[in-house]
Amino acid sequence: MSEKNVILGITGASGSILAQRFLETARCDIHLVISSNAGTVIEYETGRKEDDFKKLAKHVYDDRDVAARISSGSFIFDSMVIMPCSMNTLAKISSGIADSLITRAASVALKERRRLILVPREMPLSQIAIENMLRLTQAGAIIAPAMPAFYTNPKSVDDMVDFMVGRVMDLCGLENALVKRWREEERD
Repeated sequence: MSEKNVILGITGASGSILAQRFLETARCDIHLVISSNAGTVIEYETGRKEDDFKKLAKHVYDDRDVAARISSGSFIFDSMVIMPCSMNTLAKISSGIADSLITRAASVALKERRRLILVPREMPLSQIAIENMLRLTQAGAIIAPAMPAFYTNPKSVDDMVDFMVGRVMDLCGLENALVKRWREEERD
């Protein structure tokens, strides 16, 4: 396997622009799953249709198909990213509920000790959400909230999106030029 395999789950949380940018810029074999609630948010936030997102992925799966190949531990993938990750999805994964393809693939990532990156976009956080994040972190997941950096001196929303998506790509081990590195100009 030469190209990295990344599963991208998009749920109904705000932040679908992050998934859009990941799909546009990630140089990898993307296996895309869009939850039933995500389509409405995608259209509202981006003005695009769910099908526009699907066209950007190499493989697309129905979230109701819990028997899809990505639901098995025998499917080899490098990372799974859920971006944006709703608190509902995060809570289900934290509790071991695998009632959709996204939650089933996340459960597989945890049991197989593969990289699972959850990108929640919520604030403020309740104690329950924090405890679910802690439980997932202890189980091996990476919680990467959609928080922009300001040391990059962003000039636009796109700059902030690029920073967050670039950091997620870093966590997946994907090369990218989206992130302005800290004090990069000081390198020799």
